[in-house]
Amino acid sequence: MSTTPINNYRLNHKLHPLSLLAQLTSRHATGCLRVFTDTTSWAINLEEGKLTYASYSDKLFERLDNQLRRLSQKIPTLNSATRVQMRLMFEPKGESQSILYADYQAICWLVNQSHITPKQATILIEELAKEVIETFLVIKEGSYEFVPDIAWEELPKFCHLDLRLLVEYCQKQLRNRQHTQSSINAGGGSQLLPSKRPVSSPSSKPNSHEVSENSHQINSPSLVRKTLYTIACIDDSQTVLNSIKSFLDENVFTVVTINDPVKALMQILRSKPDLILLDVEMPNLDGYELCSLLRRHSAFKNTPIIMVTGRTGFIDRAKAKMVRSSGYLTKPFDQSELLKMVFKHIG
Repeated sequence: MSTTPINNYRLNHKLHPLSLLAQLTSRHATGCLRVFTDTTSWAINLEEGKLTYASYSDKLFERLDNQLRRLSQKIPTLNSATRVQMRLMFEPKGESQSILYADYQAICWLVNQSHITPKQATILIEELAKEVIETFLVIKEGSYEFVPDIAWEELPKFCHLDLRLLVEYCQKQLRNRQHTQSSINAGGGSQLLPSKRPVSSPSSKPNSHEVSENSHQINSPSLVRKTLYTIACIDDSQTVLNSIKSFLDENVFTVVTINDPVKALMQILRSKPDLILLDVEMPNLDGYELCSLLRRHSAFKNTPIIMVTGRTGFIDRAKAKMVRSSGYLTKPFDQSELLKMVFKHIG
């Protein structure tokens, strides 16, 4: 077992990812290979030359969520509500809030909460590793270090994957994609885009956990299942309405967008929402007046109404309380802030 650090801190130094991985595997190394470019970083954790986890910083939780969504076809507990809860708990809110191995801790939480079994965690880690190593193999320049990692050693491990097989699989995928792209560029390919990456094992034998992309499109229960909650958003800005809609997972929420405050009451009556997001500053009828009108209607006495505004003053908050609003969301807000507020009132 080797834990001798290999270091190269010179930025924009020529990198040979394949050679690096081959060295670590042949030495049965234990530790974390961290690689940095100007925009992205990778972390590849090894134990005696076997891969225990791999991640890279770009779209970290989007990638995890995509894999979980794929697995959710066979694991019903991985529904959208579970995935949203996971992201709220573990996804860093910005560079200032850093959680060590946040994505891996999220997987540990899924296992601890019995949303997935340790065996399913292994499948998930393997699929993520394929994505990460594929991106890693194509980098040309950067810096790296290979060091023991005490924080990582304290976390539970679900698998020890054969790094050589993973690399061979990823090389094959890259070659196939390059070949497809060359055919398209030469005008010889009938398809307009490269086909989606299959989720097969690095070995040639198909695994029992493989999921067909086509079956996802045809048999997905989300196509027929009723969403859990209806949210009404009232704002005179279509841009704000669109961004709120994109923040709320369509498998969990039906989002009713209303950009005319005068017509809002009738539309809200028709949609019977579980929660209302209400902009304060609108022409013809401001949010406080509309909130007051809604509260007078028997159907909306107890419906959560969240005032959405760029104002943060004491008087504005006092006004919101006077018209019996349930909460106050200050613009600009991000997805996690919106979801926290929504689940606080309907969770």
